[in-house]
Amino acid sequence: MIPVVVLAGFLGSGKTTLLNHLLRTSGGTRIGVVVNDFGRINIDAFSVSAQVDSMVSLSNGCLCCAVDGTELDGMLTRLAAADLDVIVIEASGLAEPAAMVRMVLQAPGVSYGGLIYVADAVELDAVPHLSRDLAMADLVVLNKVDRVSSLPSLPCSAPVLPVSYGQIDPALLFEVRPPDLGPRQLSFDDLDDHSTHAHASFDSVSFESTDPLHPKLFMDFLGARPEGLFRAKGFVRFPLGTFMLQTVGAYVSFTPADDAPTQLVLIGAGIDPEALTDWLLACVTDEPVTEQDMLWVLRYAR
Repeated sequence: MIPVVVLAGFLGSGKTTLLNHLLRTSGGTRIGVVVNDFGRINIDAFSVSAQVDSMVSLSNGCLCCAVDGTELDGMLTRLAAADLDVIVIEASGLAEPAAMVRMVLQAPGVSYGGLIYVADAVELDAVPHLSRDLAMADLVVLNKVDRVSSLPSLPCSAPVLPVSYGQIDPALLFEVRPPDLGPRQLSFDDLDDHSTHAHASFDSVSFESTDPLHPKLFMDFLGARPEGLFRAKGFVRFPLGTFMLQTVGAYVSFTPADDAPTQLVLIGAGIDPEALTDWLLACVTDEPVTEQDMLWVLRYAR
C-alpha cells in the first residue's frame, strides 16, 4: 500500500516551500501531492487558485491535485490506483491535524506514513493550540532557523529537525528512488555537500538476523523505544512468520511477507546505535513460540 505523509503546520510556516523541496530532490520517486488549502498555492509549475478536484501531471512524473476537506478521501482512493511511490498531503494551515490523520487511517489502499508538523521558529507565539498539534506529530520541522538567534524550546516529545527554507532530506520521510538513467537536469542532490543535509542530524542503525525474533520481546522493544527514534522499517522474522514493519513515531504496522531474514533500518535523532543493537539482539530467540505469543504482533497487522 502507498504510504501517505501528512504535512501540517500553521499559516505561513513554510509547508509549500518544504513540499517543493521534496519534489525537486526526490530523484525518480513518483509523488502524489494533495493540496488541501485556501487561497493561492504554488507548487512549481502547478498553481491552485480556489480550485478543487483538479489534477495535473508535473514535469518530474509526479501528480498534483487540489481538494477540499470533503473530497480528500475520494482523491486518496484515486491516487492509490496510480503508479506512485508515496502521497504527500499538504494540509490547510487551519486544518486539524488529528482529523487529517484519522482520514488517512480510514482510507482504503493506503498506509499511514506519519504526521510532519512544520513550525515557524519566528512566529511560534502566534500559533493557536501549538502544544496540542505538536503532541500529534511524528517529526517536527522547525523552519526558518536562519532568522532567529537561538533555537526556541518546543513542548513536544517528537524529534525536532531545525532547517532553513524547508530543506529536509526526503529519505527521512519515504523511500527515494534513484533518477532514471540518461540525460537529466542536475538536482540539488548533485550540487550540495551532503554533510549539510538534514539527515546529518540523524543517526541510522541497521540490524540483521537469520534467527527469528520473539514477538513479545520485539513488541516490548517497540513499545519502549526512545523518543528520538523516528522510523523503523524493514522485515522481521518471527518463528511463526515474517512481516514487513513500518513505524513512524508511535504508529506501528505489520504486513505479512514471504519468508526472509530480519533486516531492519532504524532512523532517529540522539539515539544510541550500540544500545539499540544490543536490545534487538536480546529479542533473538530459539525458544518455542505459540500462536498466543504472535497476538502481540497480529494486533498491528494488516
